[in-house]
Amino acid sequence: MTKHAQAVDLRLPSIADISLDADTLDPQRAAAIYQEHGCLVVRRLMRPHLAAVRQDLDAALAEAYHAMDTATPVAEGWQGADGTLFIPAPSSFGRERQIMVLGMRYQTSAALLRSALDPAALSVVGAVLGPDVELFQSGQCLVKEAVGGHPKNLHQDAAYFEHRFEGPMAVLSYAVDTDGSNGALHVVPGSHRLGMLEHIDTSSHLALDSANWPWQRSLPICGQAGDSIFFHVRTIHGSRPNHSAAPRPVFIHRYRRPGDYVTVSGTSTANRGSAHAGADDSQRGIMVLGRRSHTTAEGDKA
Repeated sequence: MTKHAQAVDLRLPSIADISLDADTLDPQRAAAIYQEHGCLVVRRLMRPHLAAVRQDLDAALAEAYHAMDTATPVAEGWQGADGTLFIPAPSSFGRERQIMVLGMRYQTSAALLRSALDPAALSVVGAVLGPDVELFQSGQCLVKEAVGGHPKNLHQDAAYFEHRFEGPMAVLSYAVDTDGSNGALHVVPGSHRLGMLEHIDTSSHLALDSANWPWQRSLPICGQAGDSIFFHVRTIHGSRPNHSAAPRPVFIHRYRRPGDYVTVSGTSTANRGSAHAGADDSQRGIMVLGRRSHTTAEGDKA
């Protein structure tokens, strides 16, 4: 069930209140920040993986540009043979399409998969979700193209994949230095406690009504390449257009308890619909912490 929560006024903490450094990372302190605010910034967390991930990102981006004209229509825009999602481009681009989701996943990039298994990242994930954790989905790389790359309006990820229990924790990492000019992530700390809110159709797919959730209600998180932002599936977040002269890529990992599962999924109000009734094989991800018990009832650990 969704709700509006229009009158809720959340106090925004400072960036320092929700930030830690990878060199002195305390998983229990990180978990406490995440549980209180629904988000957490860990500076330099992905630095060890950055060069390898950037190499694969640049190669995938070049391939996507080369194959753009052969992409086929889908509900969200156009999809390339490599899985890249293109959406309509602004008139200033001089072409019909712009990249939104790059066709780079764990199945195509060993560097991306290695970054999902980073021990420091998993120490925080384990402190929040417990000893048994699986990957949800196959990793995601989002790109805002230069000089006008799309905004992603404020939203909850639960609008796209609503879960039966706690839902996944996302870890979004900057692949380049990112600030207000090229589309820094905005978050609304504490919004994970509001429950599932009503979303509407926008130019960037499902999002909250900007009349109720303007950018001024969010906290922009500027950072350097390799900085990571953890956020709950119901934490409100988004990013503004890229006005810089270079693309702004990020890569995202999502983790959840193995007894959890998607109940409703979609990318628009029209195609949001019931998913599977339980955590069957089609929804089970690769275990990254602990093990999957086949003697425990689904959801007992969620």
